[in-house]
Amino acid sequence: MLRWAILGTGFISNTVISAIAESEGSAVAVIAGRDRDRVAAMQSEHNIPAGVVGFDEVLADPDIDAVYIGLPNHKHHEPAVAAARAGKAVLSEKSLTTTMASAQELIDGVQEANTFFVEGLMYLAHPMYATVTEVLTDGRLGQIRSISGRYAANIASVVNPHGKGTLYNLGCYPVSLLHLVMQTAFGADAFSDRTISAVGNLVDVDGAEANVCDAALAVRFGNGVLATLQSTDNFGNASEFGVAGDNGVLRFVTNPWLPVAGENVLTWNEFGSDNPERIVIADDHDAFYHQIKLVESCVAEGRTEAPRPSPRHNDSLEIMGMLTDWEAAVSEPKPFRRRL
Repeated sequence: MLRWAILGTGFISNTVISAIAESEGSAVAVIAGRDRDRVAAMQSEHNIPAGVVGFDEVLADPDIDAVYIGLPNHKHHEPAVAAARAGKAVLSEKSLTTTMASAQELIDGVQEANTFFVEGLMYLAHPMYATVTEVLTDGRLGQIRSISGRYAANIASVVNPHGKGTLYNLGCYPVSLLHLVMQTAFGADAFSDRTISAVGNLVDVDGAEANVCDAALAVRFGNGVLATLQSTDNFGNASEFGVAGDNGVLRFVTNPWLPVAGENVLTWNEFGSDNPERIVIADDHDAFYHQIKLVESCVAEGRTEAPRPSPRHNDSLEIMGMLTDWEAAVSEPKPFRRRL
């Protein structure tokens, strides 16, 4: 039984608490946050044994086995490293951080502590991704030629103003899936051999630097594969991802980044065919549940990082590298700016 501490009282912590409650191998022992009333409310709602204001007491508690960090992404690295140094397994919400310097500090800290750590790209823990990697490697696509993805949601008014915008909130999903596809199909070095260009729009937010609200990325990898990604938290509600090869196209019908309990659907459409194959991955649990089971199994096996398709430490750093490159490219030349 893993005894969990939850850091943060936002909506994503509610989701993870519910996922922990589904597992017979885990239980939430304490909820910790900065606001006493919100801590008390969440403790009462989920019947959590303890509620604490602040984080130091929780991280020092020898009865806590695992820590979930549901704090704003610019606040991830310090509690992640502190939890690891205290000997806790750590699940930290995406994005890893918001800068490469803090991301490297986080990974260096957890590796030095030699405890388990995984970034909360929960979708990669779902069984759907065993099927995805099988399709990518069974030869049906032929040589992969192009990859495209888009994630849009009209959530800019409610997200963390210090989280640096859509790239680190939504863009991390198509970037991480692009990373998985390139690594699975072409090996460990393929993702880093690339040139990029990008455009985007900024939004001015009170109390924070201007954030990227809409962004488009074009990538040419060294092996000739082309990729295009888009991310926005300023309008819409849509998810799209496809991989095209010499022989046909693999597409996600259901949201690739939010696998559900029930049916998740891919299609394989061979060029020249009017009858695409429908690939259904049915499961009794969603991605958040499978992420908790992933942590349980890794801790039981004495692992310090998750196996693929979930992100290993260096995978998370490579994903952050593309996100920060994308952000930098959006800023040159001067992009369109609006006011939130």
